[in-house]
Formats: sequence, structure tokens, C-alpha cells
Amino acid sequence: MHSETRSYRTGGREAVLDLTADCRDFATSRGDGLLHVFVPHATAGIAIIETGAGSDEDLLAALDDLLPADDRWRHAHGSEGHGRSHVMPAIVPPYATVPVLGGRLALGTWQSICLVDLNVDNHQRDVRLSFLAG
Repeated sequence: MHSETRSYRTGGREAVLDLTADCRDFATSRGDGLLHVFVPHATAGIAIIETGAGSDEDLLAALDDLLPADDRWRHAHGSEGHGRSHVMPAIVPPYATVPVLGGRLALGTWQSICLVDLNVDNHQRDVRLSFLAG
């Protein structure tokens, strides 16, 4: 197994950050296996979605509908609605696994691997990329 951690800056806003290029670079020339993408944070997730056509904004809007940024949350430190960020990984899990064939990600035409972050209080995110050879 080969593994490394990369850091990303999401800024002080909700974000869907496309990691596909970094995942592709990591998997290149590794042969057949599985790429496992994991975010070791209690308030972030990994999604495989289409980006660039409004789907990333749609995802944030859907999460806002499901998990409003208001004062209903019992986990109530940080900015208003911060507790929703702790619930989000139950909906958008903190991991994804993608097949790699001949060193290439076996994603569908419009699929991208994305970091989803609703936590506006934490601007730095680590993502662990692990390759398990087949």
C-alpha cells in the first residue's frame, strides 16, 4: 500500500473542492488497484459528483435545505449552525474508493472526486490518498 496526505485550503466559506486532478496524479503509473480517499475531519466529506455544471452548488443548496445553518444544533460552538457540519459526514461520508485500472481512475465521464466542507471555521483540510494494489 502507498499512502500520502495532502492539504487543501477551503477558505472561510462552504466549499466543494474538486480533487480529481490530484487523485489522478497520485494514481498514475500504479497499475491496477483501488484508490481510497479519506478526510480525517469530523466536519468534512468526500463526494463523487459532476462539477462545473452547477451540481456542486446544487449539492451545497441541498445540504443547506437538509442541514440549515441556524441555532437548532446541540453542538453549538463556533459560528452559527456549526453543529450541522458535524452531522454532514453521515450524509456525505468522509471517504470514497475508486477503482484504478492501468494507473487510470475508472471514473465515469462526468464524475469528479470532491472534498465537501460546510465548516467555515476550519480553513485547512487534510486528505489522505491511499493506493491498494490489486
